[in-house]
Amino acid sequence: MKGGKKDQNIHKDCENPKQEGIAREEVSEEVTPSADNIYGKEDNSSNEEKDNEAELKNIMEQLEAKTKKCEEYFDMLQRTIAEFDNYKKRTIREKEALYSESVSDVIATFLPVVDNIERACQIPDTNGDNKSIKEGITLVLRQIKDILSKHGVEEIKSVGETFNPELHNAVMHVTDESAGENMVVEEFQKGYMLKDRVIRHSMVKVAN
Repeated sequence: MKGGKKDQNIHKDCENPKQEGIAREEVSEEVTPSADNIYGKEDNSSNEEKDNEAELKNIMEQLEAKTKKCEEYFDMLQRTIAEFDNYKKRTIREKEALYSESVSDVIATFLPVVDNIERACQIPDTNGDNKSIKEGITLVLRQIKDILSKHGVEEIKSVGETFNPELHNAVMHVTDESAGENMVVEEFQKGYMLKDRVIRHSMVKVAN
C-alpha cells in the first residue's frame, strides 16, 4: 500500500511540470505581440503622418492665398489713398484758379474807372480853385489802390524795364540812343496783375 501511494505522488509530480509549461507558453503567447499587429500599427502611424502632411500642406496653401489677397487689398488701398490725395490737390487748384479768374474778371471791368480817376488827378489846377476837389479825388484813388493791393492786385512795372511780351503790349517803337535795347520808355496805360495772373497788359512804347 505504501508503495502504491508513492507511485501516485510521483505520477502527480510528473504531471505538474507539463501543465506549468503549457501555462507559460499560453502567457507568453498572450504577452508577445504578433508580427501582424506590429506592422499594422506602423501602417496606421504612416497613414496618420501622411494625413497630417496633407492637412499642413492644405493650410499653407490657404495661408498663401489669403496673404496674396491681403497684399492685393493693401495695394488697392494705397492706390485709392493716392488717387484721393491727388483729387483733393486738383480740387484745391481748380478752386483757386476759379477764384482768381472770377476776381480778375471783376477787377478788369473796374480798371477803366481807375484810369479815369488817375486822369482826373493829372489835370493841372491853374487857378487853384479846384485844389480841394483834386485832393479828394487823389484820396479816393489812393483808397482804391489800397483795396486792390489787399486783394493781391499789383501794378506792372513798365518804364525803365526791359520789354516783356508776357507783361507788356508794345503799341509804338522809337529809336533812342539814350535808352537800352528793347527798353520801355513810356507807358500809355497801366497794367495789373493778380498774383501771377495778368489782368491787363501794360500799353507801352519801346525803344530800339
